[in-house]
Amino acid sequence: MELGNAPKEIFEKYWQRYQNDRQRFSNNVKSFVEKNEDWISRTGYQPYKWLFILPLLITTTVIFGILAIIASLMFTPRTGGIFGVIWARVNSFFTPMTVNVVGAKNIDPATSYVIVSNHQSMYDIYVLYGWLGVDFKWVMKKELGNVPVLGLACKILGHIFIDRSDTKSAVETINAAKTKIVNGTCVLFFPEGTRSGDGKIGQFKKGAFKFAIDFGKPILPVTINGSRNILPKGSLDLMPGGVTMIIHKPISVNGYDEENMNILMDRTKMVIGASLD
Repeated sequence: MELGNAPKEIFEKYWQRYQNDRQRFSNNVKSFVEKNEDWISRTGYQPYKWLFILPLLITTTVIFGILAIIASLMFTPRTGGIFGVIWARVNSFFTPMTVNVVGAKNIDPATSYVIVSNHQSMYDIYVLYGWLGVDFKWVMKKELGNVPVLGLACKILGHIFIDRSDTKSAVETINAAKTKIVNGTCVLFFPEGTRSGDGKIGQFKKGAFKFAIDFGKPILPVTINGSRNILPKGSLDLMPGGVTMIIHKPISVNGYDEENMNILMDRTKMVIGASLD
């Protein structure tokens, strides 16, 4: 009788050992994945990034840039701007980048604003173009005007190129843009002048605020969170992710002038920074 139970006992013993070994192996794999999740995801994303996304970004910029030029010349720059929205959304979809918009109700479509946003990544351009929901003109450095197709498209769409090395020329260019900022068309500034490397808000330059005061346009503060994790400054380390864009309540420039403009700058910076992750 005892001899008859021996095979069963041996089987149960080895079966238990197998179960324990399998559980130990499973736990080790799980632990490895958890500890190296970022490395695994980055490594797996690389072929997709290099073979599909980066060629796509270049191709769509050329195609939608040409379409924007044609539509602007045949109709109006605002019509051409529709292709900018499509361009931004297509590239965001395939990255993929999700965008959550908070505070869209704070925008009055009939009002022209001076839009002021923090700047962490080149992907901020896709976020603003694709999801802000208003017609606007960028204030951008003149060097971008030399980029094939993109530079020409931006010029025809009416975006504003400034020479940051020549303050007088930059002021004259911005003042000349006054006629474009009417009937709900806005002007957009990155007042830091460059992208933030650490996610913190840098020192604001005066251009946006002087423009708002001189022309009596309310400031529309915008906070962008998460874009730095998708494409950091000075890097090609592109990764998928999510971004939140917070559109704050407009700030009236009534009562502000050049003497107390710093107060307006600090107030705007505080509003944007208060919602920054």
